[in-house]
Order: sequence, then C-alpha cells, then structure tokens
Amino acid sequence: MAMTAEEIEHRIKAAFPDAKVEIRDLAGDGDHYAASVISEAFRGKSRVQQHQMVYASLKGDMGGALHALALQTGVPENSSTN
Repeated sequence: MAMTAEEIEHRIKAAFPDAKVEIRDLAGDGDHYAASVISEAFRGKSRVQQHQMVYASLKGDMGGALHALALQTGVPENSSTN
C-alpha cells in the first residue's frame, strides 16, 4: 500500500517537531514524492547526514510503501526569530 503525503509529513514532523515540511506528489500516483524539510536539527550536519535523518524518520518504508522521495533539506535562515 502506498504512503500518503500526509503520512510522510506526519512521520517527518514526529521526528522533527520544529520542521517546516512541504510534500509534493511528483507523478500523481501516490508513489513518487518530493519533500522539502527545514529544521534546526540539521544545523552542523552534512547534506548526506540530513537526508539520512529524514529517511530514518520514515522507519524503513523507503523502497517499499514509499517508492521514491526527492529530498531538499536545510536549516532555518534566521534562527533568532523564534
């Protein structure tokens, strides 16, 4: 069973409560998504480490319930405006 955009967002937000998350269905098939995830948790981490953190939040569903996820990750531009 395919994973919904809402489920992807829910899992990412559970792991990164401060995250700004945007999910797009790339193919309209509920199987290929793009995600933008901005979180303070990524500060000081390499892009690879950031992506690994997001994949870990999806609890092993990459390649199964979730076939493809194009990721863009980063840190908030101005963390002093909380």
